[in-house]
Amino acid sequence: MSGSADPVEITRTLIRCPSVTPEEGGALSYLEGLLGAAGFRVHRVTLTGRDTPDVENLYARFGTRGPNLCFAGHTDVVPPGDPAHWRFPPFEAAIHGGLLYGRGAVDMKSGVAAFTAAALDLAAEHGDKLPGSISLLITGDEEGPAINGTEKLLRWLADRDERLDHCVLGEPSSRAALGDMVKIGRRGSLSGTLTVHGKQGHVGYPHLAENPIPGMARLITALTAEPLDRGSAHFQASNLEVVSVDVGNPAFNVIPAEAKARFNIRFNDLWMPDTLKAEVERRLKAAAGNEVRFSLAFEERSSDSFLTAPGDFVDLVVAAISDATGRTPELSTTGGTSDARFIKDYCPVVEFGLVGTSMHAVDEATPVEEIHALTRVYKDIATRYFDAFGR
Repeated sequence: MSGSADPVEITRTLIRCPSVTPEEGGALSYLEGLLGAAGFRVHRVTLTGRDTPDVENLYARFGTRGPNLCFAGHTDVVPPGDPAHWRFPPFEAAIHGGLLYGRGAVDMKSGVAAFTAAALDLAAEHGDKLPGSISLLITGDEEGPAINGTEKLLRWLADRDERLDHCVLGEPSSRAALGDMVKIGRRGSLSGTLTVHGKQGHVGYPHLAENPIPGMARLITALTAEPLDRGSAHFQASNLEVVSVDVGNPAFNVIPAEAKARFNIRFNDLWMPDTLKAEVERRLKAAAGNEVRFSLAFEERSSDSFLTAPGDFVDLVVAAISDATGRTPELSTTGGTSDARFIKDYCPVVEFGLVGTSMHAVDEATPVEEIHALTRVYKDIATRYFDAFGR
């Protein structure tokens, strides 16, 4: 077992809260009561934005002095789909064959439960003699638009002079076995829409029209034929993926007026959004010449790549993982985006959590023993942290 607080029972209670984004579902209320009873100062913060749903968030802290080690995560989950396709009801939190089933079992209610249990144990063991503070930052908007969640909650904390010194984000980071990977950074993300302009007309009279589709094929080839880079010391190569091509034309006898392609780029530390935009425009202009008319629009929201450089903090996280699991984790920057892209603007952040192979899937499940193991890792990270940085 991990300690006096039972992370499996905490996980099961959280899974039984149907907190599909943006619904709170009772998950944060449960954590508020659990943490408040243990002496944490708990803040429930509802954040709002235009044309987006209101989102409930939670910040809890035990201790008043620095350093402040934060564990971050989210209690919102993606929809379960048709419950009839599940072996067990998705919000039942059934245990069978050593596995805990349910929506959020992997992504990431077990992670939230594990660091909550670890924090409760540390608070009970040390009381006011804890050489620093331990805090939990939990959002209800990670699986949604991520507008009224972690990003704004961090600003809310900064406005109140609440400092985070280091952070562990409990997202499922392990690849095949618990402890085989820890994320020390992420690639950036940039999205755009390419429009090729033509002239609508009858397919039987092509000389009176201008078909945008061949031009679109030419420009897509220009964007994808050559790699953006070969990768860097800590990052894999950047990649541009065309995710849709559309002309909105249901007729067989009409040449369309325009064609649109949407794309996303996951980029490493060799690029910034502005330099990447310039490279995309350069490739398109070179391919288009005077023959293809096009326009290009980038989405306003983008994220930079970031890296928490190996050093004392990363080393102690790796040591805790290795001692608990017997595995030395790979230091990785692979995968998609996470709320670490917001946290990194306030403090160094690493991501470590369960094996993510079943997240978002039907019959999402995780081994019960790995929830206990994850709790031990988180508790050991905090213990080592306060030994190294506490005062």
